[in-house]
Amino acid sequence: MPVEGAGSHRWSACSTAHDRFQEWVEAGVFLKLWQVGVERFDELKGIDWEWLSMDGALTKAPLGGEDTGRNPTDRGKQGTKRSLLTEGHGVPIGMAVDGANRHDMKLVRETIENIVVERPEPTEEHPQNICLDKGYDYQEVRDTLSEFGFTAHIRSRGEEAKEMAKEAGKRARRWVVERTHSWLNRFRRILVRWEKKGANYLALLHFACALIALRAAGLFG
Repeated sequence: MPVEGAGSHRWSACSTAHDRFQEWVEAGVFLKLWQVGVERFDELKGIDWEWLSMDGALTKAPLGGEDTGRNPTDRGKQGTKRSLLTEGHGVPIGMAVDGANRHDMKLVRETIENIVVERPEPTEEHPQNICLDKGYDYQEVRDTLSEFGFTAHIRSRGEEAKEMAKEAGKRARRWVVERTHSWLNRFRRILVRWEKKGANYLALLHFACALIALRAAGLFG
């Protein structure tokens, strides 16, 4: 029901909207919506489990709060990091959030553990490859990926540049996750983090991931 104000109309009082949002966050509504979006994408298009990509992205967090830290690339200002895993088409299927000062490689396990749909067992005929940049070039990362049955593909940018120079128009396979981070940044509500509560910020990320999955499935314009 609209609520009349001074010369304007709102669908509900701000406090009521906030209360409902908190209820949905606690109930896991936005996480479930993301899960449903990925499941529908799988039904209609098919998840590409053969080539996945993982990468991290930094977001400003002027108010600080949970899961934030000093951003070493932004003069030590408060920021947050999201670690994202996408399937071969770029649909987000796993995510973890921590402070901006947390290294990408430290979020690999949590990101994988947060995959929102059931993952098929990799086989020799159908391996599951993950492409990562040089920031993940650590034995710990390779060991973690091997533990989960993934095949790691980690190359420095210099190596990739030499390979791509041999074939015009070729791009590193992980470009899909970089594009998905760009899609997420188009949601103004999460371009800059204003939520102090980690659960609230994560819920907004889940909502954005759900919209991306539903759009990829052709179910949302």
